This record gives sequence, C-alpha cells and structure tokens, in this order.
Amino acid sequence: MTEIITSDQRMRELIQLAKTVAPSKATVLIQGESGTGKELVAQLIHSNSSRSNRPYIAINCAAIPESLLESELFGYERGAFTGAVAAKIGKFELAHGGTLLLDEISEMDFRLQAKLLRVLQEGEVDKIGGRRPISVDVRIIATTNCSLAESVKSGKFREDLYYRLNVVNLTLPPLRERAGDVRILADYFMKLYSQKNSKNIQGFLHEAITLLEAHRWPGNIRELENVIERAVITTHSLWISPTEIHMDRNNSNVSSQLTDSNNSEQSELEIESSSSWIPGRTLNDIERNVILEALKYHHGNRTHTAKALGISIRTLRNKLAEYRMIGIYA
Repeated sequence: MTEIITSDQRMRELIQLAKTVAPSKATVLIQGESGTGKELVAQLIHSNSSRSNRPYIAINCAAIPESLLESELFGYERGAFTGAVAAKIGKFELAHGGTLLLDEISEMDFRLQAKLLRVLQEGEVDKIGGRRPISVDVRIIATTNCSLAESVKSGKFREDLYYRLNVVNLTLPPLRERAGDVRILADYFMKLYSQKNSKNIQGFLHEAITLLEAHRWPGNIRELENVIERAVITTHSLWISPTEIHMDRNNSNVSSQLTDSNNSEQSELEIESSSSWIPGRTLNDIERNVILEALKYHHGNRTHTAKALGISIRTLRNKLAEYRMIGIYA
C-alpha cells in the first residue's frame, strides 16, 4: 500500500479526497510543481481502487519523442511502417483492467490529444496499421506541472480533452507551503539512506534542521531527498551538521538575510520581524538561532562559522554586534 508521509493538514485532506474517489472510474488530473509527489498520489489512487490487483502502467509524455509516443500508447501491427518487423502492444492494452498514468500530459502533441480523447470517449484504441478498434477498460490518471487551464487558453491543449480529464482535480501544494513536513521528511530520508548505506546516523543537529526549514525547496521533495542522501553519505558523525547540508543558499530565507551589502551593514533583504512562516518564530529569530548555534558548534571560531553559513566574516561580525547590543550575545 502506498504511503505518503505528511503532517500538513492540506495534504491530509487531499489524500483523503484521493482515497474517496479511488473506487470510482472517474479520470483524475493531478497538478503540482515538479517533485511534489504527483506520481505517489496516482499510485495511492490505484492501490485504493478495485483495480489494485490489475496493472498500473505509467508513461512520461515529455520523455518520449512525439513520433514515438503514439506507438507507445496505442501499439502497432507488424508491417505498419518501415521497421515494424513485429507487432507491439501499446500501454493502453497493457493497462487493460487497471490504471494508466499519463505523466506530464501537457507535453503531448496537439494531434495526439485528439486520438486520446477518442479513447476516453469510446473506450477503444486504434493500433497503427490495425484493421479494427480494440476495446480497453482503463482508468486514466494524468499529471502536469503546469496549469492546463492556461495551456487551453494559449491554444496548446484541447479544451474538450481538458474537461474530460479534469473530472477530479487534485492540486498538490509545494513543499515550501508544507513547513511542518520538512522535518519529518528529512528524518524519513535520513533513516532510509542510513540503512541503505549501512550507517548508524542518529539524527540532525538543531542548526541543520533550522537550515532545512529555512530553505524554499524549488525542487520540492525530490530536492530534499537528494540533499539528505548526500548528507548521509558524506557525514562522518552520528549527527548531521550544517556543514553536510549542501543546497542552493540563494533559495534560503535565512541565507537571503545574511547576504552582504556594499552600501549597508544590514543584509540586502529586509524581512519584517512580524513575519511568521513558522508559528511563533520569525525569520529574524531563525537567523539568529542559526548563527549562534553554528558559532557554538564551531567552538567560537568565526572563520569556520562564516564559511559553514556561506557568509563573509564581516557580515558575521556585524550580526554578532547587533546581538550584543540587544543583550543576546556577550
């Protein structure tokens, strides 16, 4: 049974909706940024349906050249074209009685969209070079990382196919809107890759978790998984520290505040102290905790601390002076 790890209320409601519609025959359109877990939700729907013991077939419409996608979906007969020395069974036939996932359907050629619409309406496919249609019983789930509604407006996607696919719409939130999930997912991947690499890692230092929670995760869960896998592989300790957390600091809310400024001793990006993307804690609080805990971790060595945080000694010195003025740092 497919399991989706989350503590986010919005995700929990979406998962419950997915389970509710799973027993039906309705087509499902799953939208969301790359790396948010769209295929996991598709697998969840299949595993909770009456088709769970039947085939689950997935095809990435963006990964297959336009000239080959039609034959991959519908198949062809021997001799249908030059090089067709044997018949090929298409994905629709392979998925008969089960579920077919059309991943990144927004990349499908406009002409091929018309043929797909006919399959959805008639329940039969025309193999290339075939003499008669073949009946298929397939539940369709489609995913996309862009807005199909916008693609319809721009003329890139058929409106009739869009409405045929959009019977049930599930839109997954990005990881940056699921703040509580960063910690539990990081812990899950840490345990997973510790086991795979025969390591006995116990967890994360607090400042490492703080860095993870401050990141915006443009690559979503897939990016987080890669970061944690690398951290597990490279660490020589029982606890993962900030020095093992390698990611694009330009996408970190904390790092943005730490950026040097040539015209001011303050950072380039000012965030109001009332900001509260983590309940009860402002970004200024998080920034201060990261700096002070990193300094403690490096035994007061400012050079090592600045390097670990990806900032200059000057910025670190200025920040510490600010904390000293308000009585937080001695």
